[in-house]
Amino acid sequence: MEDILKQLNKIFVDVFDSDAIVITANTTAKDIEEWDSLNNLQLIVAIEKHFKVKFTSGEILGWQNVGDMVNAIALKTK
Repeated sequence: MEDILKQLNKIFVDVFDSDAIVITANTTAKDIEEWDSLNNLQLIVAIEKHFKVKFTSGEILGWQNVGDMVNAIALKTK
């Protein structure tokens, strides 16, 4: 799980073009000013590409924070 979080942090840094971003399992869109709907779409595409997985819209809508993303990735990459 920690490894997934580290990989996700790199994706967040790339998508939001900010080296200052440090995510935790509790990070939400409210914590990152640039995290709007367009960037969310770019973020999901980058995550799916990086981890070679696909998420349904239902899965994505169920995510409340980065921890939920990590759990979803972990389930799909077992």
